[in-house]
Amino acid sequence: MDAYPETPPVVVTDTVKNAIRIVALDERARARGIRLNQTLSDARALVPDLDCHAADDESNRALLLKIAGWCERYTPLVALDAAPEAERDHGLFMDITGCAHLLGGEAAMIADLEARLRAQGFHVRLCLADTPGAAWAMARYGQDRIIAEGAHAEAVLPLSLSGLRLPPAMVASLGRVGLKTIGCIAGMPRAPLAARFGARLMQRLDQALGREEEAISPIMPVAELSTERRFAEPVTHQEEISHVIAALAAGIIEPLERRGLGLRRCRLRLFRVDGHVSHLDVQTARPLRDAKMIRRLFEERIAGLHDDLDAGFGFDLIRLDVVHADPFEGAQTEMMAEMMAHHAAEQGHDALVDRLGARLGLDRVQRFVLADTHIPERSFGRQPIAHLGARSRSGSGNAALALIPEAPGEIITRPLILFDRPELMQTIAEVPDGPPLKFRWRGVSYEVARSEGPERIACEWWRDGRGARTRDYFRVEDRQGYRFWMFRHGLYGRETSDPAWYMHGLFA
Repeated sequence: MDAYPETPPVVVTDTVKNAIRIVALDERARARGIRLNQTLSDARALVPDLDCHAADDESNRALLLKIAGWCERYTPLVALDAAPEAERDHGLFMDITGCAHLLGGEAAMIADLEARLRAQGFHVRLCLADTPGAAWAMARYGQDRIIAEGAHAEAVLPLSLSGLRLPPAMVASLGRVGLKTIGCIAGMPRAPLAARFGARLMQRLDQALGREEEAISPIMPVAELSTERRFAEPVTHQEEISHVIAALAAGIIEPLERRGLGLRRCRLRLFRVDGHVSHLDVQTARPLRDAKMIRRLFEERIAGLHDDLDAGFGFDLIRLDVVHADPFEGAQTEMMAEMMAHHAAEQGHDALVDRLGARLGLDRVQRFVLADTHIPERSFGRQPIAHLGARSRSGSGNAALALIPEAPGEIITRPLILFDRPELMQTIAEVPDGPPLKFRWRGVSYEVARSEGPERIACEWWRDGRGARTRDYFRVEDRQGYRFWMFRHGLYGRETSDPAWYMHGLFA
């Protein structure tokens, strides 16, 4: 703050009890007599050049989420403050169990965290304690930065009751009866307090003192496996990043082998020195354990970005997380050359799918699948090729495979090519159930030489409504030898008095 003495004090205002009040302020404003909950008019009387900004909860939350993502350089267990009833300026919880030794111990980790955040322009208050409740109270109302193990209960007793994450109205009610610190209620009988102020008071007290366990909910799920590389000098060049990716990928192969797994989705996280964090995800069509292929997939992913990967002043930490893994079935040695060739073709197919998925997004690499319906245009769909085994129930596109016989020599009863939508046509046919005798389609007249049918397909009333009509399909061959697939829409005399005819497909 002292580096910019000409900058006016900054405060954040919001409407509280029908008055515009100060809900946040910087150190310069505090030094000049401004205080929280003070009305804006009183504050301007003290400091006429006050720089005021309206509170914006959405922007504050978005910024807090970015800071939380950056804090994952220290631990994957980062959660938002879960006590919105206590204060507006919510913070973060970090569970650093088992992580502090990676940065030289708890004191070194706290110092590094604070120094980096201050370098980004943030004023922070933090505390390390055995329980989330004690850490929350000491960070806001205490002075100590690290509470010794087992000493958190004694450390919070002198603090204000606001340190228990209680609603301001409850804190005010307790103050009116002379209870102003945590120590005032810690030794009192519990039943009268709970009856007068509710069970929430006792719960918050027990959480702060460690009598009741309190779990935090991480913003991001914890990766199954993770490996990272820290740098004394930040890396900036694409070639250096690729070498780091290869080394990280090689580091996760052996743990995957021990667990009998292969990765299906992994995430590369690049922590920039200025606080920005980049995320790159790749997915694979099948479980993968090839470090070189992982490196190539990330290279394809980076090449497919709309903008170049902005390294800024460099990345000082790069982490590779295995987000999802599946059981890995290793390729067994085949005795026959034909089976070996088939296996190689499968591997080439999977590699192509993975590369396309890395460049375009795996959800955009799709295949046609059959759907559980008897309506022809709905009998196929598209799904990401990585989600093998699941069936899609909706289709789109101009044409698609509707039915392919599996046994050689099987008679094809439906055309391989269906129109996107059945096309209306003019037909002369015998009623009520006779086949077409002549028809006109796309401006051309045809005479029917022979026909087969009808194949009656009932409507799906649960999807199209009770008024949907039945279809009678015919396979028709004209005098030139062309074969068509058409249907009469609606039963004559029961569903309609003038059934329409539609062309739906062509036989090869």
